[in-house]
Amino acid sequence: MGQGSADLDNLLSDEAVNRPEAFYARLRAIDPVYWNRRWNGWILTGYDDVAEGFRNHQNLSSDRFAGPFGEDLSAVSSDYQQLFGFLSKFFVWKDQPYHTRVRSLVNKAFTPRSVEVLRPRVRTLVRDLLAPLRAGSEVDFLAGFAFTLPVIVIGDYLGVPQEGRDNLRQWAEDLGSVIFVSGNDEDRMRKGDDAMGQLADFLRPVIRDRRADPRDDLLSGMVRAQDRGDFLSEDELIANTILMVFAGHETTMNLLANGIVAFSRFPEQWAKLRGDRALAATATEEILRYDGPIRAMARWAREPMRIGRHDVAVGDRVLLVQHAANHDPARFTDPDSVDITRWPNRHTTFGQGIHTCLGAPLARLEAQEAFSALAEAFPRFDISEDTLAYVPNIVSRSLRSLHVTFGEQ
Repeated sequence: MGQGSADLDNLLSDEAVNRPEAFYARLRAIDPVYWNRRWNGWILTGYDDVAEGFRNHQNLSSDRFAGPFGEDLSAVSSDYQQLFGFLSKFFVWKDQPYHTRVRSLVNKAFTPRSVEVLRPRVRTLVRDLLAPLRAGSEVDFLAGFAFTLPVIVIGDYLGVPQEGRDNLRQWAEDLGSVIFVSGNDEDRMRKGDDAMGQLADFLRPVIRDRRADPRDDLLSGMVRAQDRGDFLSEDELIANTILMVFAGHETTMNLLANGIVAFSRFPEQWAKLRGDRALAATATEEILRYDGPIRAMARWAREPMRIGRHDVAVGDRVLLVQHAANHDPARFTDPDSVDITRWPNRHTTFGQGIHTCLGAPLARLEAQEAFSALAEAFPRFDISEDTLAYVPNIVSRSLRSLHVTFGEQ
């Protein structure tokens, strides 16, 4: 294929990690359905192919414990039985009927209406977190704002005790190295196994308490949820609570940080939001499209199928690159620019079809309140890092650090 295409086989290259719109645009120009020899699978970068890939759950499996991904895991799963025992109960990594059964039970408690009730609490938290930013000095935006807001919100919503929340970030980072396939951490399985064990030990007594003494929180709702007498087992409750703790703060943290970076590149859009905070909803959708917290999701073919002009065989890996789909000029006008009035904006950041992200309403609510309040409070801000660096993994889009100075004038 020549030297130029060889670079495109490295999904953890500097360009792929730190400048993905350029990397995937080069790849799309060669072939939007590209066979990657290093990843040993198909890389989809066109909007229509990615969107159809999410919707086609009949032919493309999400099961990470079967097919080619299961074969990879079998070599290490016996050494980390606790880690993989709980990961195998994450409903997002399963197909029907398990996915449908567990998601429907979780969804009985986690409804858009129950999320919207949180808005006043989120608004208050955001305003409280603005106080340290007003000093005019440099702040660690990731730790001081982007991490803190979602971890408090998901902790309150779930009913996770205050004690132990300080450990959530480290536990989540260690799990993230496994879930997001960090390519530079050779010890990620051991750390992920330890983190999973500590999270399970932390949550098990809480769940048992909710069985005996239900409260007005999501954990109690999940404990009570049933369908024709079918309940979630204790290990299913623990696993999917861990999933929501992880997804409920990790991805929102990255969304908030990526949004600040996006607005720094397009300050006129920040000024537009500041002038009309009713644009917070469409601004959030545009940040999700432009630089969302998830860059790609993996599937595998359980039936022979054709994608584009290629025949995909049973067992082939397929990477649905949301970041690339969201920058496809065939779908979005001027895709590499931020336009907070862009509408409609049917991005692929939360997936589509039966695997559409269950937590999307909560992430949207937090981002809307955060961007609106920050724009109201601060007409300008400056990012300290000369060069932004992202964590090298295939799935997530997360900054290593982000230090910001906010100005009130």
